[in-house]
Amino acid sequence: MKQCTHAEALPHPEPQPLSETCLECLAAGTHPVQLRLCLECGHLGCCDSSPLQHATEHFKTTGHSIMRTFELGENWRWCFVDHVLV
Repeated sequence: MKQCTHAEALPHPEPQPLSETCLECLAAGTHPVQLRLCLECGHLGCCDSSPLQHATEHFKTTGHSIMRTFELGENWRWCFVDHVLV
């Protein structure tokens, strides 16, 4: 089973979100389907089901590897590098 090699480097406690919604979606006039929180810097971006996929774009731009869902009632994390749930 593949494991994440990046989780131990995350800041503790995790960062607070820098906004309440995906600011890139807001600027583009689109609406996020669901939100994802970058666990390295607190960037809040939209999921891959959203039209512009800003959480994944944030990873591609910054290399920040782990995000978590920012949806009420959900509790999971994803590593973009290792392609596994953390």
